[in-house]
Amino acid sequence: MKIGILGLGEGRSTISAALASPLVELKTICDINRDLCLHRAREFGFEHFTTDYNDLLTDPEIDLIAIYTPDFLHAEHVKQALMHGKHVICTKPFIDDLKYAKDLIDAQQKSGKHVFVGQSSRFFEPMKRQRSDYEQGLIGELITVESHYNADHRWFLGKGWSLDKRFKWLYGGLSHPVDFIRWYLPNVEEVMGYGMLSPNGRAGGLKNHDTMHFIFKAEDGRSARVSGTYSSPVQPGVRDSEMSCILRGAEGCSQGDYPLLRYAITDRTGEEKMITFTARENHYFRFEGHSHHAGEYQNYLEYFVACIQNGEIAYPDLKEGIGTIALLKAMERSLETGKPVRIREILNEYDL
Repeated sequence: MKIGILGLGEGRSTISAALASPLVELKTICDINRDLCLHRAREFGFEHFTTDYNDLLTDPEIDLIAIYTPDFLHAEHVKQALMHGKHVICTKPFIDDLKYAKDLIDAQQKSGKHVFVGQSSRFFEPMKRQRSDYEQGLIGELITVESHYNADHRWFLGKGWSLDKRFKWLYGGLSHPVDFIRWYLPNVEEVMGYGMLSPNGRAGGLKNHDTMHFIFKAEDGRSARVSGTYSSPVQPGVRDSEMSCILRGAEGCSQGDYPLLRYAITDRTGEEKMITFTARENHYFRFEGHSHHAGEYQNYLEYFVACIQNGEIAYPDLKEGIGTIALLKAMERSLETGKPVRIREILNEYDL
């Protein structure tokens, strides 16, 4: 399948993914910033770029458009791609306002094309292994899920857009561990959370919460929790991972860690295992350090293409992506009100 990529900041990882994958052919890359197009062309030795999104939309050879533009542009860019008969990958968060949701559902139904939300952390090696072991029943019936994303991202303050009122770590960062909750407990009924803008974040000019803790309740009574901090020092990697997903089951427990390529499980037999995937380091991290997702993007790109070719739904799909935004919106409202918020209240507001 031939792919076009829109947005060459975060889209850098998908350029690498597409060029390395045997399942896709990179056709065109696009960004409104011509200097960035030229930079990526030199970086990857790939000269076919444009500054006009319409060139991707009207190219009959392009099967799939991957979208990595600012959050507030996602809805319009996804809709245009669907209207032009393209399959779509859109990075998380899928949209920034649920008022666009029904229009996008309608556009997808009319187009018959597939939409995939790039929740990349599902496609990191330890989390892939954790999911496989869970589906095999190695920890028994799931009791609860715990996840966190704690990172000293004060370097983000150097990016002008991070100081914009529209930028929120709730959507830009915490959406990763929240997606783990949705993956294992898809029917979250209610959420309660507290947050603050830390002294470091305030001094750096952030406008929204950078420190947050949430509890979730599913319809079947199970609960989960998520935490995120983004402007504070963190523990050494030997002590704690930047991001983790912990599953506690009736017969065992497992933990996937990011970016450490580390996985641990106590299975139903009582056997304890610690597994590392250091041989995959070059697949997952190809640029400077761990501040990108090229390997995860290649994994999900190939998964999405295989689903299209096999006539299967690739998850998270459009509707799951909208559900996650509804959950994040409920979390945001709980931060504002200091009260529990039911997700159905949010969905009802938008007739979803």
